[in-house]
Amino acid sequence: MAFAPSLEENLEKMKRAMDEVALAGADVVLFPECATTGYAGSFADLDSRDLESALATLAALAARHRIHLLVGSPILRGRKLLNALLVFDRRGRLAHVYAKCQLTERDRHWFTPGDSLSLFSLGEVKATSIICHERRYPELVRIPVMAGARIVFHPNAGLDSRAVSRSKHRGRDGIAIRAFENAVFYVFANSVGAQGGGLWSAGDSKIVAPDGTVLGLADNRSESVVVADLDLAKATGRYAQESLRHPRFLVGHWRRILSDVRRRIRTSDAAFRRALTEGGTR
Repeated sequence: MAFAPSLEENLEKMKRAMDEVALAGADVVLFPECATTGYAGSFADLDSRDLESALATLAALAARHRIHLLVGSPILRGRKLLNALLVFDRRGRLAHVYAKCQLTERDRHWFTPGDSLSLFSLGEVKATSIICHERRYPELVRIPVMAGARIVFHPNAGLDSRAVSRSKHRGRDGIAIRAFENAVFYVFANSVGAQGGGLWSAGDSKIVAPDGTVLGLADNRSESVVVADLDLAKATGRYAQESLRHPRFLVGHWRRILSDVRRRIRTSDAAFRRALTEGGTR
């Protein structure tokens, strides 16, 4: 996705993409980090009412197309601004919110870090998410896969020099390794093109199978929609599950961590649901 200057224009881009993926028979669609607003600009003048209206529009789109919609967006929880991924189910209901917890220096200027990991269900399939910079923290994926996640959804908004952006292509960024080491599918949606201030995003959106095979890959120059069918029987989470049995001296520690993570996710989702419902997004 090439971010537009306004929230309204970004919404229009997402509407067109939703129409396209609906025709392709998609079950789930993922948009990049901060897809509603763009990532490179200032969040100081963000109008909460406009943002609430945009999220309500996206929820209605999910319901109209009967598609699970995952979209990156800043959101307000109380007076705190968070960099989040919102998950709307096929009926347009808010099913899960994940707030980025490992922040970059730029993030910290605007956002409060989240206090939970991500685990949610798409029908009968459990999934997890991380946001952008968090690819550098493998535990954010490994622990949810231990808890049953079989797909990783990764919204991204890259910020690089034009030279670096041009050098990134053909999926060589380590994402296939994360899919392989966890035996899960990995869905990566990035922004692409000029981001403002001389910064660029490298695109390279992709869908990767548990064996590291790239099932679909965008370029690093233009907007596109990447679609693939996932054979979920191949998403075993095998290596993460084996870590719950061996080595024995870690088993108790892992199980305590998983119990705490599940509890935090339930608490976090309830808090986000209250905050967003009070703001008008259901």
